[in-house]
Amino acid sequence: MTSTIIILALIAAFLGLRLYSALGKHGSDPEVAPRPDEQPRTAPVTAPAAQPQETPRLRSVTPVAGSVYEPAAEIGIRAVLAADRSFDVSRFLHGAQAAYRMILEAYWKGDKNALRELCDADSFEAFAEEIDARAARGETLDNRLVTIDRAIITDASVNNGIARLTVRFDADIAAITRDGEGRIIAGSMTDAVATHDVWSFVRSIGSRDPNWLLDETDAG
Repeated sequence: MTSTIIILALIAAFLGLRLYSALGKHGSDPEVAPRPDEQPRTAPVTAPAAQPQETPRLRSVTPVAGSVYEPAAEIGIRAVLAADRSFDVSRFLHGAQAAYRMILEAYWKGDKNALRELCDADSFEAFAEEIDARAARGETLDNRLVTIDRAIITDASVNNGIARLTVRFDADIAAITRDGEGRIIAGSMTDAVATHDVWSFVRSIGSRDPNWLLDETDAG
């Protein structure tokens, strides 16, 4: 009996040592540091990209053919915009091209009523005098505006409540002058001539009339 008890005691002691070495003291695992490649990763904090400062832009500057204004005209255009918030550069330039065509056609036909609606007093008088002189010579014009190759604002200003914009037109015009009997005395309808005109348009700031009037003409 005694030997059996001793053997059981040795077996128990042996099992206790195995458990001690397997589980460690107090039955708790030692704290194991994670391997470097197992370290938790935190996404880098990226500062939001700085938003570029918005610079003032000319409203509705839509090129008709290339640039719509020369650099020298920009300050004046901004002055017009500051004085008249309804001003639109693109709309003005399209309107100027339409006016260029209508004024030329009215002058060629001798239509003073149409010119009176499109020109200021001085410009109308100049056109009217030319029409009367042409009629006195018995001549008529058989001209045609083939195309406007380019229209660009070359100058702009505001003075005493009057906005003034100058536009250069590069166009091709087929021109014929006929005498009183209809015979061609100058020009050709088959050969268009390149023309360069510089016209100035004016409008009173705050006027209910949105139309601009031709104020001055010159050759480019």
